[in-house]
Formats: sequence, C-alpha cells, structure tokens
Amino acid sequence: MNKIRAAITGINAWVPEYRLTNHELSRMVDTSDEWIMQRVGIKERRILKGEGLGSSDLGEMAVRGLLEKTGTSPAEVDLLICATITPDMAFPATANIISDKTGITNAFSFDLAAACSGFLFALQTAAAYVETGRYKKVVVVGADKMSSITDYTDRTTCPLFGDAAGAVLLEPSTDDTGIIDYLFKTDGSGRKFLHIKAGGSVKPASHETVDAREHFVYQEGQSVFKFAVVNMADIAAEIMQRNNLKSEDIAWLVPHQANLRIIDATGRRMGLPPEKIMINIQNYGNTTAATIPLCLWEYENKLRKGDVVILAAFGGGFTWGSMYLKWAYDPKKRS
Repeated sequence: MNKIRAAITGINAWVPEYRLTNHELSRMVDTSDEWIMQRVGIKERRILKGEGLGSSDLGEMAVRGLLEKTGTSPAEVDLLICATITPDMAFPATANIISDKTGITNAFSFDLAAACSGFLFALQTAAAYVETGRYKKVVVVGADKMSSITDYTDRTTCPLFGDAAGAVLLEPSTDDTGIIDYLFKTDGSGRKFLHIKAGGSVKPASHETVDAREHFVYQEGQSVFKFAVVNMADIAAEIMQRNNLKSEDIAWLVPHQANLRIIDATGRRMGLPPEKIMINIQNYGNTTAATIPLCLWEYENKLRKGDVVILAAFGGGFTWGSMYLKWAYDPKKRS
C-alpha cells in the first residue's frame, strides 16, 4: 500500500476592495513611492474597511470560495486550522468563528500563531492529521487583518502590511503528489526585534499602554532583515539538498512576501531564475499568514500536476521554515 500523503487539492483567496497606495501613504507619513519601492518593493496594499470586521471575515470569504470551487460541502470538512496573529478576539479561536460563518459544523477547529510562518506551520500540522488516514478533508486558512495592528504614524512599518486571507483544501493522496518534506525552526531570542509590546498577559492593556501606542507592530527593521535574508534562503537551500533537488528540478519557489530583497536573495541561493519565483508583494504587501496561499491562488493557472514546489517563510518569533511538495492537480480540473 502506498504511503498516504496530504495534497493540496484546491486553493482560494480573498482580498478587500480598498487599495491603500504609496501615494496615499505619503500624505499620512513622511514617505514616498520611490522610498517604499526601493526598500521593500510594495506599490499598494488592501485594507479591510468597515465597522466590526475582522480576520474571520477575511477567512470566511476565502473558505466559502474554496468550498464552492472544489465542490466541497461544509459538512464534509473534518478539521479547519486558521493561521493568524490578528484574531478577532483573544478567545474563542478565529477558526471557530470561521467555521460557524461558513457552516462547517462537523469539524473541530483551532488557531495557530507563528506570524509570517503561520501558514506553513498550519499546513504541516493539518498534513499530519491527513496522513493518519482518519481525516479526509482538512481546510487550512491564513487570515490576517494587519491594518488592525499597524501604526499609521510610523513610517518604518506602515508601508509594509496589508489585509488578506487564503485557504487550501488538503486531501489524502496515494500517488506521487502531496507534501513530501519540511524543515521548520524557531529562535525565541528574536522576539525583542519584532513584537507587540502590550496586550498580552505580561503587559495587559491599560490607558497607559494605549496612550503609548504599544498595541501596534514594533520592529527593528535592520535586525529582522539581516536574520531573514540569511535564514529563509538557507532553509530553502537546505531542503533542496536534503531531497537531492537541483534548481532545474524545481518548477516554483513560493516565498513569503515580506520584502523583495529577501525574496531575491532566496531565489539566488537556490539558483533559480526570476521566472520560477512567485511574486505579488507589489500588489498586496505583507499579509503575514496569507501571503503564500495568496501567491498560489494568483499563480494557480500556471501550476501543473507533478510540479515540484518549494514554500519558504520567515516571521516573528523568530520562526522560519521551508516545505517541499508536488502539486496535485491541473488548474482546469479545479477552476
């Protein structure tokens, strides 16, 4: 009997309609289109507008579209995992709320928080359930409303982030497709360079923390960049070496979309030409847990069954990782 692997059998994403352009940002803080493009490569980002809307609303739209696109009934779903660092509330889990909003009533669900590596960590967690043979249909959604924790008076961080959600359906595969290998790492000492200062159990919310603007993303950009540019590239190269993959074997690199220079460095380290690298950072910015599924969704029509795909991410924690999979379907069969 062939080994059961977990394969992505469907992909969908959703982004809000509102576009926050570099030109508009330049009227809010001391920045410019040229400055942002040179440093991170972002032209615009999508922002979720509206009272009472959160990450579950982004995730709901991505999951609803995924179920419709793949012909999956909500009752068929066994498990839903939501990767997010911007949950609707501290509890219950945003995954629980997405399940309720989409009619997924026969599954259990939970959140996973690993910042920009969250989707990869959630994808492998879900794969482990599928590989047991007991779980037939698992949904993984990366959803982040980053605008809710972005300080639009801070010129160093506000150009970086956008709002989006992306979701995949995982199902068992006994052919040569599916998730084959992964490498994940963490280094908690990196927390001092990238975090939110207040709102947790160490420093609960108060009038003082709100007045000090301590509920927004804090980042020491140069330190984060140096760590990310080395480690995301190295771990992608390491998974290639571990699986005896050469650059010509790889159809696509799907990198986390945080900074164009980090993406370029990862591609060079792997020996890949630009045409083998999925990039959409210019249109959406860093949507944290949503960047990788958002890329897969935009490039879906270029993917072919059997394509060797490498996913790579780096995020707060620090967290970073890479995954090797073979794509499981041709686009026309699931579009």
